[in-house]
Amino acid sequence: MTLPAIGALRERWPEAHIEILGYPHVIELAHGRYYADATRSIDAKPMAGFFVPNGILEPTLMDYFGSFNLVVSYLFDPDSIFANNIRRCGVKQLVEASPRPKDLPAAEHYCKPLESLAIYVDGPRPRVHLNEADREAASGFLKMKGREPIVAVHPGSGSEKKNWPIEKFAAVTRWVMDELAAQLLVVQGEADARAVQKMAELLDGRRFTLARGLKLVELAAVLERCALYLGNDSGVTHLAAAVGTPTVAMFGSASPAIWEPRAWRTAVRVIRFSEHDVVEVHQAIEQLWGAASG
Repeated sequence: MTLPAIGALRERWPEAHIEILGYPHVIELAHGRYYADATRSIDAKPMAGFFVPNGILEPTLMDYFGSFNLVVSYLFDPDSIFANNIRRCGVKQLVEASPRPKDLPAAEHYCKPLESLAIYVDGPRPRVHLNEADREAASGFLKMKGREPIVAVHPGSGSEKKNWPIEKFAAVTRWVMDELAAQLLVVQGEADARAVQKMAELLDGRRFTLARGLKLVELAAVLERCALYLGNDSGVTHLAAAVGTPTVAMFGSASPAIWEPRAWRTAVRVIRFSEHDVVEVHQAIEQLWGAASG
């Protein structure tokens, strides 16, 4: 969801050297893929001093941070501990940004702090720019060429409360496989083993491809090859929309106004948990499937 903000910096200063400090498995989505020229792990041991008030700072890291003209921080840093330590490195300009959206859609929230730099983003839409190596990896995983009629389903998320009932996922998935003659790809994250096992049981022997243990860039390239995606309010759902795959996103108590995926190319349908949500999902899939086929 921060990609539009990073993209706005890239657009303003196309020749600038941009680096991202964060978790390696996530920031790989941006490294060498339009947004970032380099990345650095925030988990590296020498970084520890930056999270202590007036901490002992690694000299090489002080030189590193001091070499930047601008640092934009989305870290949760309510007491500005990290920010103040960064200032000690001689950073020329620091923009502190809240990581927690409250009133604005998330992508807009993350772009808002850039207005202090006279950078304004109208209707930000997250987009992942995949490269040929990513797409070759997806082809190898799927063992097929071209765009096949694959429907991807991710029945999990980072929280059980966000998960649409697995029985409903399975009922819709059976319909997709039987009525639309689609191949099924089931995405399994670290906490999804139980949900995926239950779903497999409810599919009554129908065969599917399991996407498990893939790097995010590999999963993104696989999702790009899908004709449709159905999932919960999760990072994988945002990823599907960010690679341009028609997406149906299931939302429970979270606010879609803040957290719904924003499509940059194809449609996204957001459906709230309700008594009639299975019917709504059927209708959304028929509309998106028809549009993709047309």
